[in-house]
Amino acid sequence: MSYPVDIHTHRLPLVPGEAIVNCMPDTYLPQPRNWYSVGLHPWRLDRYDWEDATFRFAFEAILCHPQVIAVGEAGLDKLVSTPLARQMEAFRYQAGQADALGKPLIIHAVKTIDELLALRKELRPSVPWIIHGFRGKPSQADAYLRHGFYLSFGEKYNEDALRRTPFDKLFLETDESEEGIAKLYERAAGVCALPLPVVKENIARNIRKVFFSR
Repeated sequence: MSYPVDIHTHRLPLVPGEAIVNCMPDTYLPQPRNWYSVGLHPWRLDRYDWEDATFRFAFEAILCHPQVIAVGEAGLDKLVSTPLARQMEAFRYQAGQADALGKPLIIHAVKTIDELLALRKELRPSVPWIIHGFRGKPSQADAYLRHGFYLSFGEKYNEDALRRTPFDKLFLETDESEEGIAKLYERAAGVCALPLPVVKENIARNIRKVFFSR
């Protein structure tokens, strides 16, 4: 089995299985030997009648596909026009699906740390919740980590926040960046002042545990 090293991207990797490719329900067209996450992004909630039973049946069938190893991006974003209360309804729905299927939840979060901490306390998930593309301050990283979240770092991040994140809570991703995942691993090794093979093996262990231990 090929395990991914990039847990969140929007492009098919050159090497099949090297990344978890994020899709919306209508763009999910699985290719052989690749891994996926599928969800309802808060930027695009209005594109889907996600409260409709027919839509949910089709969406939940996609989430059950064996190549879909995570749910999301779900999320909360205070900079979009969709009311936050409606975003939270969609988030609760997707968090419930993640729990029911035993698959991690990939989270898009913009200026909503308090709401997400409250939702985690309310929902008490049994699966990992991963903040993707984390760019926050060390104090915000500490708050998420204290509450059991995982953090995934992309091209832009606070280096002190990365250093504060233990390997068993850490992932790397390319998201929409043009920078390759290999460069991100090299940079993380430099930030942490650790040999590159040590960083790779520790994150690989975390990926196997979180995404492939069911």
